[in-house]
Amino acid sequence: MAYAVAAGHLFPEYGHRRELVMVRQLSCLFYIMLVLIIACDGHTEKRQEGGKMNINKQDIRPAAYAGSWYEGNSDRLRDSVERYMENAKLTSGLGKIIGIIAPHAGHVYSGPVAGYAYKHIIGKKYDIVVVVAPNHVDPRFNFTSVYTKGGYETPLGLIPVDIETARAIVDFDASDTIKESDYGHLVGYGGRMEHSLEIQLPFLQAALGDFKLVPVVMSDRDGGRNSCPALGKAIASAVKGKNALIVASSDLSHFHNVETAKKLDNVVREYIKAYDPEGLLSDVASGKCEACGGLPIAAVMMACKQLGATEGIVLHMANSGDISHDYDQVVGYLASVLTVPEKTNEKTEKESQVGVDLGLSEEEKDVLRDVVKKTLDSVVNGGPVPEFDNFSGKLGEEWGAFVTLNKKGQLRGCIGHIIGDKPLIITVAEMAMAAALQDPRFPQVKSSELPDIDFEISVLTPVKRIKSIEEIVVGRDGIIITRGWNKGLLLPQVATEYGWDRITFLEHTCNKAGLPKDAWKDKNTVIEMFSAEVFK
Repeated sequence: MAYAVAAGHLFPEYGHRRELVMVRQLSCLFYIMLVLIIACDGHTEKRQEGGKMNINKQDIRPAAYAGSWYEGNSDRLRDSVERYMENAKLTSGLGKIIGIIAPHAGHVYSGPVAGYAYKHIIGKKYDIVVVVAPNHVDPRFNFTSVYTKGGYETPLGLIPVDIETARAIVDFDASDTIKESDYGHLVGYGGRMEHSLEIQLPFLQAALGDFKLVPVVMSDRDGGRNSCPALGKAIASAVKGKNALIVASSDLSHFHNVETAKKLDNVVREYIKAYDPEGLLSDVASGKCEACGGLPIAAVMMACKQLGATEGIVLHMANSGDISHDYDQVVGYLASVLTVPEKTNEKTEKESQVGVDLGLSEEEKDVLRDVVKKTLDSVVNGGPVPEFDNFSGKLGEEWGAFVTLNKKGQLRGCIGHIIGDKPLIITVAEMAMAAALQDPRFPQVKSSELPDIDFEISVLTPVKRIKSIEEIVVGRDGIIITRGWNKGLLLPQVATEYGWDRITFLEHTCNKAGLPKDAWKDKNTVIEMFSAEVFK
């Protein structure tokens, strides 16, 4: 298939006309085989989509508080949560929202406050929502309980659990602070069920539509000193590279007069604004402030910080007295979002940019990112490369491309097709499959690894032979070095990542070709260069 292994040791020859003819013949045969595979299993995606709701009844966590803590009728429930969001004010100028803090009392009390947080995500697309809630009712466990099967149900429908992501959180750390468990999810101690997670779900369903859920319930074990950092790291690792929202469920002070409550609740507000989860945990433990979901708030702030969040914006605060008009014993509520500032994103993208701008639009890049995600999800689970039929713009033009897979910062596979002889969208799909399953340096990617995999796409310019090494610009160009049957290739971003100059770049490319590092000086050595538009 004339694939190249990026930054690796094996590079099939591609320069001879006879071999190129054979490659194209094999490519035609590949497409015929692919069509046959898809024809035989053409409804795979539909079967999977329909099958996500085919969940064993005993694995479904039913709506325990519908009709009591919130509306039990689906139409009235949707109307009520939409009304809470409609009545809330929208704050402009926020960055990308990756975290939410929202209250979990009965909707009539907490709904007007929760509406502020959820209004800011209406219509946004999150593939995964992790909800971290506190344990109020079950004394049988003192660990973080992750539900890894079935789904959660409300009158608005069944939300399937993202089992792979849930298990990735459990498996991230050998620590026993995080466990796969039904505790805190199904029927608990004395027949009661935890409400703090369920209360958030109708808002999520009304704001987002379809999504997959990772339900997490935390029990207080050590005041959060170890359990919060452990959970924060595990969630950040499991959702890295995915479009995820992380929700902390918490009310604030309980049953003080309104003046005392406001003082206590303002302490929590200041820690969120200062983005100081450690300070929050310390003051919750000492009684300087109160939050029944203090551990979830801290863990979610820690997870979001590792994913790039730098700001906690408090959108609204209130208490139960605003509804009941009883100000002697109130419960406090707060709505907040955790954001990655847009200016930080722009700066990061600008600083990390390598290669050249080939004119791909952001929409075309998003399509290609989706192609890689869908291809990995299919082929790693034994399916075919999906069919893609968007050939608009550059997606339909013939470009070479590489797909690089990384796992927790380490290379996990990288395969490319150097010659632009197919539509770009097809090449990227094939390279995603090859990087996951055909890189000879690595075992095939397993389904359990997908939550930890992120990727990079490099769209290549045509290759040209150089007359002088002065033509090579570090950070813009990649290099191919060939002598006899030895061939080595390094992408443009490699030199930038390692801080190499031009000579060091040439030497390492020679090494990748299995040649002495100064082989680039040999008159029999062919040096070619190319560039790429690189994006994640």
